[in-house]
Order: sequence, then structure tokens, then C-alpha cells
Amino acid sequence: MKYLITGITGQDGIFLSSKLIKEDAQIIGISRSDRLNSFYSKLSKISGNEQFENITLLKSDLLNKKAVSKLIKDIEPDQIFNLSGPSSVYNSYLNPKKTYKTINDIFDNLIYGCIENKIYPNFFQASSSEMFANSSQKLDESSAFDPKSPYANAKLNIHLKIPSLRENYNWKINSGIMFNHESEFRNDEYLIMKIINSALKIKNGNHETLTLGSLDLIRDWSYAKDVIEAVYCINHFSNGDDYVIGSGVGHSIENIVNYVFDYFKLNPNDYLSIDSSLLRKESPKYIVSNPHKILKEFSWSPETSFEELILKCIKSKIN
Repeated sequence: MKYLITGITGQDGIFLSSKLIKEDAQIIGISRSDRLNSFYSKLSKISGNEQFENITLLKSDLLNKKAVSKLIKDIEPDQIFNLSGPSSVYNSYLNPKKTYKTINDIFDNLIYGCIENKIYPNFFQASSSEMFANSSQKLDESSAFDPKSPYANAKLNIHLKIPSLRENYNWKINSGIMFNHESEFRNDEYLIMKIINSALKIKNGNHETLTLGSLDLIRDWSYAKDVIEAVYCINHFSNGDDYVIGSGVGHSIENIVNYVFDYFKLNPNDYLSIDSSLLRKESPKYIVSNPHKILKEFSWSPETSFEELILKCIKSKIN
């Protein structure tokens, strides 16, 4: 079995690699970053292995159509996991055209390379809960879409292409609509890590306030390792379909703040500052999944609780 993973050095790629190395398989990872040494260090930490002979990392330009086509021809992958591209919604507002083009071009080039070479591997596309319209109800595969950010627009554009590709080529292409998922490997720019870092600095006397846009927004947070278990099941056992991947449980930003500050024995009211200008335009108040379909088909549900997830992130910063 040959696996091609784009964005392999991100948190999802690390957990997916950790799962796949247990198989007698060849893993080819593509990354646009220079974090290759960090990748192996993190992978070793969670897998318990130090030798990774079945992993090959390549710095291929996924925005080069011909290069991607040659890559697929040379590798002939049995499965592709497309985890690449910009992942920050906030940053997509800063570079909207670049974000949209990058996300779409990577997908299009991978698809073009497969079609040109008549190679149709099981294909997992990482879609996003950001695509959904604002709703007070839990969201499933049939819920309405209404993207508000360049990032979400790009993800939805790809998501809507997939049904025709399945039909026209009898292709097992899966779209995993992934809700918020975090881990000890998340970058500091993301919300949970931002809150933890601020609390840690306050505890150490190096910081005075934590500034957030709101405490009221409710999101569905899962542990990235659990989400990757779902991704694995989908790409191995689905015949090509859309799946919501989330815990089905919502927590407010205030919940995170209280848990983190309580861990450090701090009163958040003494250090919090709310600046509504930090909120993204038309940011939905409530984004929570209804993962009934994936539970029914694959008996998948997260093993790690919200509190356990936060604790893992905290410990990654203090150990």
C-alpha cells in the first residue's frame, strides 16, 4: 500500500503518519515547510518509534501542475490524503486571493494528475465546518452552506466539485467536513494555544492581560488524533461520500478560559480584556456538529474529552 499525504508536517499529518507506520506500507509526504526535523521529533514522541524507513518526505511544489502529475505517475499511490494548504481563517482575510487560489490549485492539480495518468486512488479531501451557514442547530452533511471567509469559500468550492468527480470517474473521493480539532502540536496563533500561553505568562509575571474578541462563541472541539481515526476509516472503508467529523458537543470560549486559568490557579476576571474588533466579520456564534452518520457507518466517536484535550495542550507548554 502506498499513501500520499500532502501537508504531512501539520498536526493532522503527524497523527495520520503515526497510525500508518504501523502498517506494512510506504508513506510519501509532501510539505511546503522546512519543519522536517520537527516532524520526525513529534512523530517519534507519539509513536514511540525512532526509525521511519517507510516514510519519504518530499518538498514538491503542489502549485505546479506538471510536477504534481509527474509525482503521481511516479508514485502510483493507492490512497491520497489532501491535508495541505492554508488553514488559518483569520489569515485568509489578510490574503484572500492567495488563500483561495492556493487551496483550490492544490486540489485541482492533484485531481488533474490522477486523471491524466488514469490513476484513481481513494482520495480524502479535508473540508471544513467553516463552510456552513449560521445556525442554532447542530450541523450535519445536509445542512446549508454559507461561507463567510475566503478560506471557507475556497473549501466549499472544492467540496461542490467532488460529487461530479465521483460520478464521472467512479472514484472513491471522500470529503471530511472537519470541525475544530486541536492538539499539543498546534501553532501558537490558534485560540486554545493563545489562551494557554497568555495564562502561563501571567502566572510567571510576564504578562498582564488576555485580550479576546468574545467569550460567547460556541465551537465543537475534538482532539486531532481522534479526528484522524475518523479520516482513516473514511478513506479505507467508504465508497466515496461526505462525512461530518466532530464531537457533537459545543463549548464556549469562556469554558476554555475558565479551565485554563483554573489550572494555573488564576482568576480570569482579573486579566481578561474583550475587544470585539478582533472578531471575524459575521462570525457564527454556534458551530457544533451532528456526527450521526459517521457514528452509524463506522462506529466512530471521539475518545478524548474536551477537558482532556485542553490538559494535553497545557502540558505540552509546561513540560
